[in-house]
Amino acid sequence: MLAPLLVLAWLHRVLGGIGSLLGAILLAAAGVAGWHLRQTVVRRRGGTYTPAELARLDQQGLAVAVERMLNRDGWHVIAMPDRGQPRLYARDRGGRQLDVGFRPADEATADEDAPTIAAPLREAGRPGVDDLIRVVVSRGSYSRTDVLWASRQGGVQLVNGHQLQQWAAGASLDDLGLPG
Repeated sequence: MLAPLLVLAWLHRVLGGIGSLLGAILLAAAGVAGWHLRQTVVRRRGGTYTPAELARLDQQGLAVAVERMLNRDGWHVIAMPDRGQPRLYARDRGGRQLDVGFRPADEATADEDAPTIAAPLREAGRPGVDDLIRVVVSRGSYSRTDVLWASRQGGVQLVNGHQLQQWAAGASLDDLGLPG
């Protein structure tokens, strides 16, 4: 805390009033930049992300972001990686349970008619577990085949990039249509 004052005093001695003005401007700019950085960190830790921030995340970073969003929505979350892939298990106060898997961005498609690899969807949940809502999160979109597959499975919810952005902006998972 004393260092900025010492720098201001030194600039005043070396450059006079111009040095003091320059030092004050630099300190104000550093303070504003520090405040914005702190606000961004606090916002992310609170589970709110911008679309640009989501786009920069790798698969592990996306899992951390989803964990923070679930915590924000009142879920108790446990990270349980499966064969090196991120996976989350969550429970809310009402007893609902989630098994959250992630579809790598390179396997999600923007074109509904394009062929996709459906294996990550088929591994979305553990067979035989009752009352478990399986959620597959992707920053991209899902093909028609993926959506049909998920609808036939029962209890599988696909969260595409658009829904993920809504969720990251502050909407709850329930607002996205998670079954009760």
